Amino acid sequence: MNHQPRKRFGQNFLHDPGVIGHIIAVINPKPGQNIVEIGPGQGAITRELLRRCGRLQAVELDRDLIEPLDQSCKALGELHIHSADALKFNFSQLAAGGKLRVVGNLPYNISTPLLFHLLEQSSHIEDMHFMLQKEVVERMAASPGNKDYGRLSVMLQTRCQVTPLFDIGPGAFKPPPKVHSAFVRLVPFREPPYPIDDFETFSRLVATAFGQRRKTLRNNLKGLLDADQIAQCGIDPAARAETLGLEGFVHLANLC
Repeated sequence: MNHQPRKRFGQNFLHDPGVIGHIIAVINPKPGQNIVEIGPGQGAITRELLRRCGRLQAVELDRDLIEPLDQSCKALGELHIHSADALKFNFSQLAAGGKLRVVGNLPYNISTPLLFHLLEQSSHIEDMHFMLQKEVVERMAASPGNKDYGRLSVMLQTRCQVTPLFDIGPGAFKPPPKVHSAFVRLVPFREPPYPIDDFETFSRLVATAFGQRRKTLRNNLKGLLDADQIAQCGIDPAARAETLGLEGFVHLANLC
């Protein structure tokens, strides 16, 4: 497929057969599963998924890639390509009363907002497997007290089991990115470990708590909770957000 990668779409096409094989092995696609690929690009993962499951849906923004991809996959199975921006796409409409398995090599420039967009539809998702910038995966899986622990860690880990699987070097892509990548699995909880009363309130509180990392919860949460209310949850108002576990954030949000 003769296509010049476009920087505005964050395109870095996977080409390493060993990495592709490893990805397919950990996804373990089966016939009958409802799999959706985000950003199939030139089809490196697409073709292998089709060979194993026979049917696949894909969401692709670059219209110049759609026809060549469709032609290259015709003999492998049933491919439905949705020409759309994944950031605005309603994935739940593809669930058809069941659960989706979502996979993709996500453009690094939109990875965080796209993860949040998918979180909003997580009740329709069985699991997600993504290639992302390694630094982003480290933030996704970080624990309290770690320098990488922040808003992304809390928002994902309260809704999903986050499991980093393996690292991928720049040479596996064309053109090679300037950063290392990692492959990660996210499995939405059927029953969240810490029930959240109102997700919008929770989201606002977490963003506010990490707004200025060096400030204490007492200072960052002014206007949402006072020091006495924070202490009422068994949390030191003088603590910083990066030291607070998931349960603590849920307790604070449920008090708002």
